[in-house]
Amino acid sequence: MDQTLIKNSIPVSHVQRIIAQRMLASKQAKPCFYIRLSADLTDSMDMRHELKKTTGIKITTNAFYIRALAHAAVQYPLVLGKHDGDNIKIADSVNVGFAVTAPQGLVVPVIKNAQKMSLVEIAKAEKDLTDKARANKLTLDELTDETIALSNLGAYGVDSFIGIVPPPASVILAVGNVLHQAAVRNGNICERKMVSLSLAVDNTVINPDYAAKFLSHLKQLLQDPHSLVD
Repeated sequence: MDQTLIKNSIPVSHVQRIIAQRMLASKQAKPCFYIRLSADLTDSMDMRHELKKTTGIKITTNAFYIRALAHAAVQYPLVLGKHDGDNIKIADSVNVGFAVTAPQGLVVPVIKNAQKMSLVEIAKAEKDLTDKARANKLTLDELTDETIALSNLGAYGVDSFIGIVPPPASVILAVGNVLHQAAVRNGNICERKMVSLSLAVDNTVINPDYAAKFLSHLKQLLQDPHSLVD
C-alpha cells in the first residue's frame, strides 16, 4: 500500500459527514433552478458607518441581507414553503440560517423570527451566533428550524456562486463580494458598490416568475437601506 497516500489522507469529521449526507439528499430530492441579478449596495455600505456611530453596533453586510430576506419573505411567503403531503405548508416565521466557517467545519446557525427584529437586533444576534459557532458552543435549538438560507462568500473574494438549498428550506441566497464598478447615473459615469445575488430555488415549491419577483424585491430593499432601518 502506498504510504504517501495514507499520510496525506484527511479524516472526515462527523460534522462534514452529516453535511455531505444532507446536501446529497437535497440535490437528489429538490429539482432546483437558479436566477441571478446584481444589486447596488453603495447606500447600504455607506449607511453602515453612520449606524455604527449612532448605535455603537457594527452592522455587517450579512445583517442587511438577513433583514432584507426577512422583509421580502413576508411579502412573498411561498419562499418559506415546503411540501407537507399533497400540500405546501408555509412556515409561520422567517428563520434565516446563515453559513459560518468554524474550526469544526461549516455550521449554519439560525436567526429565528427575523421578521420581528430590527436591523440592530439582527446584527447583535448574528455576531452572537457567529462567535458561538467559532467557539463550538452552539446549542441544538440555535441550529434548527431554518426556513430560508443565506451563504456569503464575499469575504473570500468570490464574485458569485450558486448555493445548494438545505433540506429544511426551499430557497438559498448566495452572495458574492462587493465590487467597485463603473456605472451610469443621471447621465454621468460614477463608481458604485455592486454585489451579485444568486438564488437557488426548489421548483417543486416555487415557480420561476414568483422567485424572480422575490429576488427583485430583495434587490429593491438592499438598494433602499432606509427601508431596512426601523
